[in-house]
Amino acid sequence: MAIVKKTKITIDVNLDENNIPEQMQWTAPDGGIKDMDTKAMLLSFWDAKQQETLKMDLWIKDMPMDQMRLFFHQTLMSLSDTYYSATQDEKMTETMRDFCDFFAEKLELKKG
Repeated sequence: MAIVKKTKITIDVNLDENNIPEQMQWTAPDGGIKDMDTKAMLLSFWDAKQQETLKMDLWIKDMPMDQMRLFFHQTLMSLSDTYYSATQDEKMTETMRDFCDFFAEKLELKKG
């Protein structure tokens, strides 16, 4: 199979003297994104040989706690959708969404 196209996504992280992220930006030219500021990122890679997930989780030191809670809730919701797209497993997807609702309720993220 011939590679038709190659693309690149870059993440720039500015660290303080203790190697704690102070500022992050990412660029994805194919998505029209250039030097977009972000306060947090979660990135996972699958190592098929070792059968394990490799992770990179970063957030800047002044990320507000309320934003971190929303970030995690929205990430969990997105993972539920991604899990369904990858597996078509409706039962487990619904279980994951139920947990997301529970998570939001416990953190008082739901309004109304």
